[in-house]
Amino acid sequence: MKSPLVCYALRLGPGEEIHSTLMNFVEENNLDSAFVMTCVGSVTKATIRLAHATAEKRNEIIHLDDKHEIVSLVGTLSDAGHLHISLSDKEGKMVGGHVIGGLEVFTTAEIVIGQLPSLVFEREMDDRTGFKELCIKARNNDE
Repeated sequence: MKSPLVCYALRLGPGEEIHSTLMNFVEENNLDSAFVMTCVGSVTKATIRLAHATAEKRNEIIHLDDKHEIVSLVGTLSDAGHLHISLSDKEGKMVGGHVIGGLEVFTTAEIVIGQLPSLVFEREMDDRTGFKELCIKARNNDE
């Protein structure tokens, strides 16, 4: 589906929590088809779920309590959001996965959010995966 694009730029500072700040921003600005276009910065904490999760086996969740560079943060911001992050430690070793929360900014988080005004993002249960998955719908012109 095609839509124009509106962009928002944010800069979060030390101690701010990225996931909740993004979700609050989306709610306060009535964004219903928002997504993270880019994010760079650093965190002191992160809670992520590693790969291979299924509806029955939610898989391993790890808690990082050390400084990491944000190499990438991407995803959609409908409902509770669906974000994936890649982080590197002081030796350049990478870890990544599904954001659970607890992304506490160390120095900065420079984030660009996109919004697609002609579309609406919703999440609906997908029996094939056992998860609520993204449903992209055309915006009703009466909204």
